[in-house]
Amino acid sequence: MQAIETTDVLVIGAGLAGERCAIEAAGAGLGVKLLSVVPPRRSHSCAAQGGMQAALGNCVKAEGDGPTLHFLDTVRGSDWGADQEVAQIFAEEAPVAVRELAHWGVPWTRVRPGKNTYFVKGEPVEIEEKDENAGLIMHRNFGGTAKWRACYAAAGTGHAVLYAVDGEVVRLGIDVQDRAEAVALIHESGRCWGAVVRCLRTGRMSAVLARATVIATGGHGRIYGTYTTNATINEGTGAAIALRAGVPLGNMEAVQFHPTGLWPSGILVTEGCRGDGGHLLNRRLERFLVDLEPEKQELASRDVVSRHMMQQIKDGQGVDSAVGEHLWLDLRHLGERHLRTKLLEVTEICRDFAGLDPARDLIPVRPTQHYSMGGIRVNKDGEAYGMRGLFAVGEASCWDMHGFNRLGGNSLAETIVAGRVVGQRVADFAHANGLDVEVGLAQECVQDEERRVQGWLARPGCTDSIYAIRDAMAETLAGKVGVFRSGPELESAVDEIRQQIVRLDRVGLRGSPGGMNPELTFALRLEGMLRLALVTALGALERTESRGAHCRTDHPRRDDQSWLNRTLARWPEGAPAPELHYEPVGLIDLPPGDRGYGQSDRRELAEPLESYNASVVEGQRKQGALPTVEPVGSRLDWGAWRHAEPGPTPDRSE
Repeated sequence: MQAIETTDVLVIGAGLAGERCAIEAAGAGLGVKLLSVVPPRRSHSCAAQGGMQAALGNCVKAEGDGPTLHFLDTVRGSDWGADQEVAQIFAEEAPVAVRELAHWGVPWTRVRPGKNTYFVKGEPVEIEEKDENAGLIMHRNFGGTAKWRACYAAAGTGHAVLYAVDGEVVRLGIDVQDRAEAVALIHESGRCWGAVVRCLRTGRMSAVLARATVIATGGHGRIYGTYTTNATINEGTGAAIALRAGVPLGNMEAVQFHPTGLWPSGILVTEGCRGDGGHLLNRRLERFLVDLEPEKQELASRDVVSRHMMQQIKDGQGVDSAVGEHLWLDLRHLGERHLRTKLLEVTEICRDFAGLDPARDLIPVRPTQHYSMGGIRVNKDGEAYGMRGLFAVGEASCWDMHGFNRLGGNSLAETIVAGRVVGQRVADFAHANGLDVEVGLAQECVQDEERRVQGWLARPGCTDSIYAIRDAMAETLAGKVGVFRSGPELESAVDEIRQQIVRLDRVGLRGSPGGMNPELTFALRLEGMLRLALVTALGALERTESRGAHCRTDHPRRDDQSWLNRTLARWPEGAPAPELHYEPVGLIDLPPGDRGYGQSDRRELAEPLESYNASVVEGQRKQGALPTVEPVGSRLDWGAWRHAEPGPTPDRSE
């Protein structure tokens, strides 16, 4: 007899998105169980450095800011791939979420009145901050934004926020089970009833049944192996088990590369460095972005900056090293005091992982896989397509406010905003629905997973290994599904990953003990990782345009006429390969246009917006979108953007 637990709400993943969602449900009087493969304060959310976007408008460079401008920046940053209603909800809720975090104890960096020296476009500028703003939450500049908007706690924002949110989890007495991994969803006839859970300490399987289940496992950057800023736990388990259960994944080809991964380790060097005035230099120590992006310079969107950097390397302007070419990030002009206060974590990372002092040394950087815009496709309530009772939040989801490029600081804000918004829907759902499920279903699902484990343990050993397959997958993705993509390379990537899936079926484990078995644990994950890799490469191959982070050298134009849609990848049970379908991106308020940075060549939408919008609800319903509590489009502030274009920001400089 397998162990079976019950709860009102099961949250899989205890990073910021999962914990914030759990807090909302617990605050509504529900029993909540949190699962995490690591102790919550070791979640990858802790690694976020630079800031959290919220239009508070507290400093001089943020004057005139508001949710509508934040909405505009987010949609343009997404290259019109975002759901504009979700972007509107996010922009409106972010200021509330940030102020709530202050109440919970996040030590936000605050406005200091009087004269302050900032670096704007590489030059020092003295600005007089207003006395009446003294002590309000301060902002720094981030890429792709019209105003300074990123709220920050030095360069340790994620660390500060995660500890504050986890403190609320502890205060509320939420049941947290760490060293536990959900390996399959328990579902029947389009209804999710919880998950099969494997204890990483003992290897034992159990079932957790719940009225509502939330996946908040973060991104899946580790399918790129070491070519990522992601933590080693970011292996896509949440997306993989949803895909196995028949839930579609959205826009998996939309993969963000962060411009400044510390080379060669790939550890993130925050965008806050460039927001505070850092420069990118080529081998000749030239600031190449001054000419390539004269308006935004180093603070164009991440997809644009990454492409310019890789083009510099392709053009022979990279810096040679024993581990490959890179470029330089120069922070020396910011001064040691600034680096040891507002960018202390960056200083420590450079010291500990590269033996450098950024106050005196140039930092070697190169674009590195960083974020997955794609994930479990959900409606605006956070409920998964085609699966009642299953919700997803944070990077594991495709909510979809990021489209084909995420602006820096929007993801950290999304974890809290989506946690609040979706958490409310989860609580409402759990209150309205009982736990009317047969125990036999849970037992059957647990037995299926136990048979899967025994199948691995029974395989004969061989010279090949799961780790060699993992490395081959990573090399394929990094080399052929990277910043620049082309049809022949993507075709090759698809073929190679398919071969790696076949290869996995033939490999055995080097050891076969039960209990805590890291090799077995990774073998179970690798099956899902290869599937995620294949839907990523296949989606990129089929999308014959360039949009945001998806850059096809053989199809360089954005094609709104043919590709103003979202890719949905499904993997039918027993099928050898995934199926791709497409749906409208969502209701469009801000018409597709020029982003204001990067290339502007595009094929325009041929049909009128009214016609496009008229097909959205039915088009998404056909692909599995479940009904929402509020009608689709009810949160859009139609046409407000027409009166919110940013004017010049006063600098109050002397």
